[in-house]
Amino acid sequence: MRPNWWTILWIVVVAALLVVFVLQLSGVLTLADLAANPILFLVAFVIVAVLSAVGAMFIGVFITHRIFASSEFTPFEQEMLRMREEVREIREWLEEMGGEGKLGRRKD
Repeated sequence: MRPNWWTILWIVVVAALLVVFVLQLSGVLTLADLAANPILFLVAFVIVAVLSAVGAMFIGVFITHRIFASSEFTPFEQEMLRMREEVREIREWLEEMGGEGKLGRRKD
């Protein structure tokens, strides 16, 4: 299977970041050199921004999947469902007490 264009692009970006990392560790490239070159600084800033956005999306998808994958309701949701049922029962009781009209619109 032939890798698509986006896969190749990400491999190149990650490889470039690894090269910069190794050059910084070896002392060939310092942080002052990177900050002095505005083009290189902007490229690094854009790469970090894009990778952080992609990471945030993956984390969001993971958290959403974990929330929706559970087959049971949370205790808060269970309490809200119980309260809804109680409100429905009280409304029916009040409609019976109020006569034939709807709640709040009694026909006299």
